[in-house]
Amino acid sequence: MSAEPAFEDLTARARIREAALRLFAERGIDGATVRDIAKEAGVSPGLLRHHFGSKEALRDACDAYALDRLMRIKEQAIQEGQLADPGFLSAVHPTVLGLYRYFARALLDGSPAAGAMFDEMVALGEQWLKRYYPDHSTDPHACSAVIVAMQIGMLGMHEHLSRALGADILSTEGYLRLSRASVDLYSNPLLTREQAAQAHAAFDQLEARRTPGGAS
Repeated sequence: MSAEPAFEDLTARARIREAALRLFAERGIDGATVRDIAKEAGVSPGLLRHHFGSKEALRDACDAYALDRLMRIKEQAIQEGQLADPGFLSAVHPTVLGLYRYFARALLDGSPAAGAMFDEMVALGEQWLKRYYPDHSTDPHACSAVIVAMQIGMLGMHEHLSRALGADILSTEGYLRLSRASVDLYSNPLLTREQAAQAHAAFDQLEARRTPGGAS
């Protein structure tokens, strides 16, 4: 995979979006003004409004782009085999870190947009599971929701997790240590198949007791 194009080579619309992604990540949605974003992008506030209409619409565009970009990188890494290419991680690493810095702000600001983005991430995760891992779970929606919440939870616990790992998880050092631990968790189940079956059987019994006609 080639490196991202240079900022100055982007279209005006793309420069505005990239500038907004950086400033929203640094200052939060409320802390970055239209004037600040336009200045960072090297355009006028009027041109920003021409392309996006408002800061809220720009935030929506950034949300959609960030999510689509991250999903595309994951698809390239896992489904297209790019993870085996030694240069792939180096090429996408700056982009991934920038996206996670953005998500750390955008997903935790308590806004309706943050809620909508969470729901969209769950829906995309469910589609991913159904498409690539159809036998992974009997409830792919719930499974996706838990995975997304775990990932967002790590961003929400940024200060504590960074302290525990000895490095900011949004820095290269901290992100790599976090990623290695995540790979270990995903690739090495903590439950045996027998233990998982026993747990599901217990859940089935508990559910039966809660349904009409079930045991008290």
